[in-house]
Amino acid sequence: MEKQPLKVYTLDQIKDEMIGAKGTPQRDNYEFELNLELLGEMIKTARQERNLTQEQLGQLIGVQKAQISKLERNASNVTIETVLRVFNALQAKVHFQVQMLDTDLEMA
Repeated sequence: MEKQPLKVYTLDQIKDEMIGAKGTPQRDNYEFELNLELLGEMIKTARQERNLTQEQLGQLIGVQKAQISKLERNASNVTIETVLRVFNALQAKVHFQVQMLDTDLEMA
């Protein structure tokens, strides 16, 4: 019996197959949630690099330790204002990228 070579897939091909193609609501939701998870990890990493506890960071921005813990675990219910306050307290730069879609807007 002849062995068949393994078929190799890229991560994007797997995502397209399992989650949906780019631009579909399922894929957009997946990417959005993944980015929020990464945001929490970035906050935790920056806090640890500054040798701050969650309680100390909370005091710097005026929230309880539990809120910092929740933010680091799941940043899905956070405002941009809070994110900016956190990174400002951590003396870290934040860059937001806005990408315009190629659609025509109708002006009423």
